Amino acid sequence: MAFDRYVAICNPLRYTSIMSMSMCIRLALVSWLAGFLVPIPHTVFISQLSFCESHIIDHFFCDATALLKISCSNTSSIEIVTYVTATIVALMSFNVIIISYINIISLFLNIKSKGGRHKAFSTCLSHLTVVLLFYGSIFGTYVRPPSTYSVNKISSLLYIAVTPLCNPMIYTLKNTDFKNALMKSKIRR
Repeated sequence: MAFDRYVAICNPLRYTSIMSMSMCIRLALVSWLAGFLVPIPHTVFISQLSFCESHIIDHFFCDATALLKISCSNTSSIEIVTYVTATIVALMSFNVIIISYINIISLFLNIKSKGGRHKAFSTCLSHLTVVLLFYGSIFGTYVRPPSTYSVNKISSLLYIAVTPLCNPMIYTLKNTDFKNALMKSKIRR
């Protein structure tokens, strides 16, 4: 999404040639492939854990850190894999988004009119807010020393439920047709 916004804002005349169907397919494939391959080491390590006492996970989904808490096996190797993987994956994707937004913001600062600058900033501010909320909760949950892992349900809830709910609401509220329909329904009352 950040790349799409970067191309739309920084290269608007070349948007259709850069964001072709093949580019969209490549971006989707990379995303799906990473989403499939990244959890494989965790799955292998977790499948070798022993669970002696409680089999009750104190979390609202079966997260690796919650499983580590109830395991009676040595979990140091999977803790290191989780830390390294989370750091690499989160930092790589976060850096791509931040670099895109740095380029977008530097372009916005060159806009002479105050109204144009405001419109440009408001276009990206909502997405950037959701991105920061998502990555802040991800970094707070996974990108920290393994010895400090704890089951943090609130942080997990932010990246599992809140950020995916924010996007449809933000884009619905920004949609002109929705605003017009909302105004018409208020007038009829």
